[in-house]
Amino acid sequence: MSEEINHDRRRLLGNAAMAFAAVPLGMSGLQFGNRVAAIKTEPSVTFGPLKQVDAGVLNVGYAESGPADGSPVILLHGWPYDINTYVDVAPLLAAKGYRVVVPYLRGYGTTRFLSDKSVRNGQPSAIALDVIALMDALNIQRATVGGCDWGARTANIMAALWPERVKSMVSVSGYLIGSQAAGKLPLPPSAELQWWYQFYFATDRGRAGYEKYRRDFAKLIWQIASPKWKFDDAAFERSAAAFDNPDHVDIVIHNYRWRLGLVEGEAKNDGLEKRLAEGPVITVPTITLEGDANGAPHLEPAAYAKKFSGKYEHRLIPGGVGHNLPQEAPLAFAQAIIDVDRG
Repeated sequence: MSEEINHDRRRLLGNAAMAFAAVPLGMSGLQFGNRVAAIKTEPSVTFGPLKQVDAGVLNVGYAESGPADGSPVILLHGWPYDINTYVDVAPLLAAKGYRVVVPYLRGYGTTRFLSDKSVRNGQPSAIALDVIALMDALNIQRATVGGCDWGARTANIMAALWPERVKSMVSVSGYLIGSQAAGKLPLPPSAELQWWYQFYFATDRGRAGYEKYRRDFAKLIWQIASPKWKFDDAAFERSAAAFDNPDHVDIVIHNYRWRLGLVEGEAKNDGLEKRLAEGPVITVPTITLEGDANGAPHLEPAAYAKKFSGKYEHRLIPGGVGHNLPQEAPLAFAQAIIDVDRG
């Protein structure tokens, strides 16, 4: 990439961030919904140099932007995505004065286990514990937490189990807390078809296939989950590099096999999983988001609205927005973070 082109990209997003910073905080996120296309079809900038910190069982790689004394926001990616899900969201929030932390989850990017003896455990409660440990390592007592896919599930778990640590939450596709018991229940054939990769991963062939074709696999999921998102090869490759993590395949396969009850988690998490299996209500202020073109499995908002007992709002984001909503509609996601934080 030429230096001139890179400057153009940075200027584009910088101008958007300045314009966003000038918008009154009370403006509805839905008013941004129709303006998302002004950014999402343009090339994104990249994060600056990443930071590393020991947190729990991990050395976590993360991007950080905004003032160190700003109100903390933690943004969590999913599978098969990475921190670049928030590459356009982070500068928008930093421009509003937030301290924005975007970590690689276990098995992604520059995040590594501190010990070779640690279990490569992908169960959802373990990932949530990682984020709590990261907050402790960064001296963050409470934060607004936003997430998509695995990241949304992690945010849900944090809000349910440790509401004192979560000031407010933005969750793409609503309430995603599940259990092994729920994962064993059959669904109608059309619904089962949407989870084809989960059943593929349950086999030795599936594990070997993902190990060998992880980039092809991830690109296919991107295309299925966001059928109207016209991402380019450069955007995909920026994220795909995160899948070269030496623990990536182990974590992904364990996560999906655990959901089906085919493998065990760690005994130290059994108490947490028992609480999560009860489908706990989330009490912290929450905005849930859904794109109007999400090709991934998801419930209708009415199916989970009662799972949020605090101040709650659901927003449908128009314009052909798919599953990777923060990267496809960064203005709408950033506005939701601001709105839920300010109440």
